[in-house]
Amino acid sequence: MGKFLIGAGILLVIAGLLTELGGKFLPLGHLPGDIHITGERGSFYFPVVTCVVVSIVLSALLNVFHR
Repeated sequence: MGKFLIGAGILLVIAGLLTELGGKFLPLGHLPGDIHITGERGSFYFPVVTCVVVSIVLSALLNVFHR
């Protein structure tokens, strides 16, 4: 259980760093195909293409490290 928690903590730190620093280099969240609707009472944003790209990258990484 301890090794799992250490590994999960390291992954969360890496994910946090990528989120903070990666926004300057990667345009994730602002890709063509992401849905952004603005109205009088508010706005709605759903990053469809960003979700697909992140899913493909994570699937590829997990397949590489799983083998």
